[in-house]
Order: sequence, then C-alpha cells, then structure tokens
Amino acid sequence: MAKNKWFQPDWYERIPNEKSYRAILKWGALDRFKHPNKRLVRLMMDTFHMTEADFAQKRELGEEIVDIDVPSRLTPQQIDALSGIVGDENVKIDGFARLEVAYGKTMVDLIRLRKKVIENLPDAVVLPRDKQDVQALVKYCSAEKIPITVYGGGSTVMRGVECTRGGISLDVRAHMNRVLKLNPVNQTVTVEPGIFGPALEKALNEAPERFGTKLRYTSGYFPQSIESSTVGGWVVTRGCGQNSTYYGKIEHIVVCQEYITPVGEIATREYPAKAIGPDIDQIMIGSEGAYGILVSATLRICRYMPQNTKRFSFIFKDWHSAIEATREMMQLEFGRPSVFRLSDPEETDVALKLYGVEGTAIDTAMRLRGYKAGERCLLLGTADGERGFTSHVKHMIKKVARKYGAMYATGYVTKAWEHGRFEDPYLREDLQDYGILIDTLECAVSWDQIEETWHFVKEYCHRRPDTIIMSHSSHFYPQGTNLYFIFIAKMDSIEEFVEYQSGIIDHINKAGAALSHHHGIGKMLAPWYENSVGSNQLAVLRALKKHFDPDNMMNPGGTLALDEIAAPAGAGTGAGTGQSSPTN
Repeated sequence: MAKNKWFQPDWYERIPNEKSYRAILKWGALDRFKHPNKRLVRLMMDTFHMTEADFAQKRELGEEIVDIDVPSRLTPQQIDALSGIVGDENVKIDGFARLEVAYGKTMVDLIRLRKKVIENLPDAVVLPRDKQDVQALVKYCSAEKIPITVYGGGSTVMRGVECTRGGISLDVRAHMNRVLKLNPVNQTVTVEPGIFGPALEKALNEAPERFGTKLRYTSGYFPQSIESSTVGGWVVTRGCGQNSTYYGKIEHIVVCQEYITPVGEIATREYPAKAIGPDIDQIMIGSEGAYGILVSATLRICRYMPQNTKRFSFIFKDWHSAIEATREMMQLEFGRPSVFRLSDPEETDVALKLYGVEGTAIDTAMRLRGYKAGERCLLLGTADGERGFTSHVKHMIKKVARKYGAMYATGYVTKAWEHGRFEDPYLREDLQDYGILIDTLECAVSWDQIEETWHFVKEYCHRRPDTIIMSHSSHFYPQGTNLYFIFIAKMDSIEEFVEYQSGIIDHINKAGAALSHHHGIGKMLAPWYENSVGSNQLAVLRALKKHFDPDNMMNPGGTLALDEIAAPAGAGTGAGTGQSSPTN
C-alpha cells in the first residue's frame, strides 16, 4: 500500500516536440494537460493493487522524433500531378505527415503509436484549398485508381481515417475551414468541412461583429471532442453533442449539403422540410467518406442566450428509479433539457471524486439521507433557451425527480462537470504513461431494453477482475436513450485490449442495442455491422456504394463493411506499409 493516502504521481507536463510520436497521440493542444485528482488516483491504486513504486517509472512516452522510412507507392508522375492540382506546398510525403493522419484517437491507436507500430499509412497527404481542388482530385484519383480517405480533426475512435489500401489522405483542416455564409433570416450557417467546433462557435457567438447580424447565435453542438473535431467529421459519422437532448443530433441540425463523388456532384437545397422521395441528405449523413467527399454543409443555428441557462443535479437512490424518472421527464412533454446525463452507481462514485463532491457538505447530506455509495445515481443537466422556458423545464424536472425520491444536489455538481467537460480526454495520456488504459464504447437502446442491456453488458465487463467499469446515458428521447460503457484497466498489450473491447462490442450487439449512437462505425465496428443492421439493409448500402463509387476508391478497406473487413489493429497487415515497420 502507498505510504501517503493522497499520493500524486509525477505527471507529464512537458510540451512534446511537435514532430514526435507523443505530439500525434496527445489529445488536443500540445501545451494543455489534465491530471487525475488525488481521489481518482487512490481509487486506481486500490483497484489495480498498485503502490507508489508502480509510478516510479513512466513507460513508452513516445518522445522520440518520428523517423520512418516507408516509401510512397505513388509514382513521381502521380505526385507531380497532385502537386499540379493543389500546389507543391499542399502535397506531403514525409513520414511524419503521413503518420500524423494515419490513426485516430481510440486507445488502440495510442497503443500503436507508443509501441511504434506503423501500419496503414497513406502514400501522400493532400491539402485541398477549395471545392474545385476536391473536384479535380477526385477526377484524377478515379482515373488513376488511387484510393482517397478524408481526414478532418482526427478524433475518430472507430478507426475511421486509416488508409488500409494506401492512396491519399485528403486533409481538409488547413484550408477548407471557412464560414461561407450566415443567413439570419433562415437562421442557418453554411461552412466548409474542415472548420473546428470552437472556431464555428466563436464565429456564431460573434455574428454581429463578423456578419453584421442583430443577434448572436450558437450551433448547440458541443461534443466532448469539440476541440479536436470538425463539422465534416460530425456530419459523416452522424455525430452528437452533449446538449443533444435539446438541440438534436447532427442529422437533426443539417439542412442541406454538398458532396463530390466519382460519378459527380451531389447537392441538396435549403428547405425546412420536404416530401420529395427518399432523403438524399440522410443517405449521405453517416456515409463516412465512402460515398463521396463533403465540401459544404448548411446547419440550423439557434439564438445564443447563455444568461438563461439553468443548471441542476439530483441524486437518486438507485438505477431503476433514476431510469423511470428520466423516462417520465422525456415523455411528459413539458420541454426538453439541454445537457442531461445520468450516471450509474459505479460512475456516480467516480464522478463525485472527479468533480470534487466527495467529502463536501453535499456528500455528507447524501449519506445522512440514505443515498448509499455503490447504489446512488447522479443526474446532472442544464436547460437552454428562452428564460421562461428554461425556468419551467428546471421546475418540472425537479418535480418529477422528487416524485421518484431524488435529492436535489444544486447546480454545483453541474458546474464542476462543465469545468472539465472538454478536458477529460487529456487524462488518458497520464494514465497510459503508467500502463493504465481507459476506453469508451456506446450504443442506443429503447426504454424497454435499457436495464436488460445495462445488466447484460456490465456482467461481461465485470468478468475481468480489477477493472473499473462505468456507464451513463447522456442523449435522451421520449422513446429511449444511449448507453456508454467506460472501462479503466491495467493492460500490457494490444491483444489483451482488443480482446476485451471486442467482448464488450459482442455483448452490446447480442443485447440488440444499436452498435453506435453517435461514434459511427468506421472499420472497428464493421465486423458486427451486418448482424446489427441486417443483410438486406447492408445490401442497399452496398448498392449505393456501387453507384457513387464504382471502383471503390472512397475510404475503402472495411469502412461500414461495404467491402472486405479490415485486419485488426496491430496485426501488421496494413496495405499502406505491408508489415508493421520498425522505426529507424
């Protein structure tokens, strides 16, 4: 046991070299960090039977400069042709540039980077400047049979950007990041796919200064990955923000869009709603770059009224009563909250540590009133919109919560959560420095299957001893919600991680839940996809693929199970490099 109850390891706080492996694997900004607090450290030490000695030496930090020699398979003539389209400065074939866009941010990507497992590199990274560049690139690559995989923010946790067949990675961040139009009459904004979430939100908040509007606006779209994700990534993965219960998922926010495909342009028009046959927008949203390349999207926006936001949190005595209460809140039709997050008992105990509630007067009051650790469940949230509306929503939520025996825990807990809501992913680097892995899987369920799914998946998760397992729901509807499953474990190899992760996915699928609520499918979930959606449904998607991309050049190699299933990560069979390549 540790000598010091509140021991804190020597966390990493150096800004990594911008050309290092750590610069690629690090979440967000290179100069930002978030460390586990003392209570979370104590929990991990107790769970994993670790002592202070286990934190004496960091491992596989990835501080080495990327120096790899994997030849591009493009010919000099092909590279010259690409440069002729976008300019020499916008075509990169060096090892660092190619590795930087080869992986996303799922834990298996970070393990590979730390262990210098290099696979599935693109043969070149190309930075288009505008729609016309994309049109020319698609035309040329189609003629030359060069695969194209689009790279946005790189925050995918589904192996969505891996170039398993080589080709080019089309990086839209550098140039295609503009606001093209803000329409205050229709209350819409049109943007290019490479604009990051904070840049979009800042532009909307500053609309009077930038666009001469009378009002300020918000996208209402705030995923945890907002600092590292782009609008294009949100759209093509059917993503979701943390305020979706009020503002909607991305498919509810997109009004119209424009794609470049090998068979031509696909563009829809700005209507509030329509009944003109099958919805082309919904066919393209979630297509993950397999049908074509998104070059612009028009989004619904809302008035920015942060002064009206109401915050609340409640503690329920158990998971069942919390589920019943949130279902009633969603079905009473008094209006929907914005953030709405319900943690199961295990996550509640961890959350109270993370948010600094454990040991406070609120914690004491909970215990004295019979809300027991290991049973109690935390619900936190906000209401956004017009002032009278937000007050009414909070009042009604409080009324229903009390009906189900919940204790009001004030807005303090929600404010504590908000303070770190976009920073929690930074914790992963600290933990992994000491061999501790954390990963997240999520699914969607109806109300009548949520408790059965939760029990079934968590029972499997707990078969692995000495593992922290947490679950929560954070995107709610009158008909159901989503379920996250988060695990923290001490693991030593890619194989051990992939086996455990695959078992969780198996159980989500066997429970009948949707494989993903908002992370998408990518290459990681493709092996389960046909079983999940059905063979006839997948045949429809494959027929569309054949129409849009007859030569299978758009994000090939396992995406959405539209062609062959990609090899497991770390298997060393990536087409981009052949076998896993040792570093020089």
